[in-house]
Amino acid sequence: MSEYSVQEFINKTKKRSEPKDGFDLETDRLLEVELTKKIWAKVGSMVSYTGNIKFERERMLEHGASRMLKKTFTSEGASLMKAFGQGTLFLADQGKKVTILELHNEKITVNGNDLLAFEPTIEWDIHLMRKLAGMMSGGLFNISLDGNGKVAITTYYEPLTLLVEPGKPVLTDPKATVAWSGHLQPEFRTDFNYRTFIGRGSGESIQMEFDGHGFVIVQPYFEGRRGGSR
Repeated sequence: MSEYSVQEFINKTKKRSEPKDGFDLETDRLLEVELTKKIWAKVGSMVSYTGNIKFERERMLEHGASRMLKKTFTSEGASLMKAFGQGTLFLADQGKKVTILELHNEKITVNGNDLLAFEPTIEWDIHLMRKLAGMMSGGLFNISLDGNGKVAITTYYEPLTLLVEPGKPVLTDPKATVAWSGHLQPEFRTDFNYRTFIGRGSGESIQMEFDGHGFVIVQPYFEGRRGGSR
């Protein structure tokens, strides 16, 4: 059989016969979910499914008035949908690399744009970046996830995890910052000068500073930066 035949292509790219787990990677760009009840996923992330699965956008008051108000004042598209029923579901986000993290009574905070899906056993809430620096960076809100269960996040290319130690702060570009351990509270550093305001700044005028004990996940891509590296 030719290595370029249609049958050889099918053999190389067909779905695995048996998933390793109910919440697993089919490829490093596709999340496979063996759905028996429900999960929460990013709106627009469904690629394909088999079985009897329904999709329902998060209702305005489904998680209370407080969370509804937070979403009202956020401009980024991190709306969630609920997938429920039984079947096999495939999720993806613009070809980004998918990473699964299993929480064991742990907490993680994820950039709203980089959260793909999570199991319903996870508690979540929206965390607003109230400071002016956070708003100017384009990262107006993040989502905190807490409890036991699996979370799928996405990154452009390979993620890098930076360890944070007391007295040795880690500084990151907000547009390259994907997630961090939930108990860390980032502060913002600013370096505004006349070059920043006339468009001659370096692009690193705002940084997120993490200090304490934990980790930060970054990606080699600057989401939302005009004129930045792609």
